[in-house]
Amino acid sequence: MNYQFYKTLPQEAKMIREKVFVEEQGFKNEFDKQDETCIHLVAFKENKPIGCARMIEENNTIVLGRIAVLKEYRHLHMGSYILKCLEEKAKELGYSQIVLSAQVRASQFYLKNGYQTYGDEYLDEYCPHIHMKKILE
Repeated sequence: MNYQFYKTLPQEAKMIREKVFVEEQGFKNEFDKQDETCIHLVAFKENKPIGCARMIEENNTIVLGRIAVLKEYRHLHMGSYILKCLEEKAKELGYSQIVLSAQVRASQFYLKNGYQTYGDEYLDEYCPHIHMKKILE
């Protein structure tokens, strides 16, 4: 497995996000203005794009989002791999904390990867979400 960072939204990430968030999960507002200023990551297995994410700086903190892995590759721990790659990039850029907005149904995955919840649950397109953070060491 390998990965690549991009300064603009690559077609590979767009395809993965459309499959996971729009087709599979039913979100309507998947793409936004932040896509224009984020750092995007695409993870590959044997040169095939299978996962993606984005990161952006807000208030001296890195915010992760749009973390997705194609369904047929979820058993390979790609989500954890993607998180580790993003965390390393954040540290390389000089940040000591990461925050994200997790779907509540995925919060256990983030807890297992060292993230902690904070604040109250809220709805994003009728899907329960929770804020989470991690201090980078």
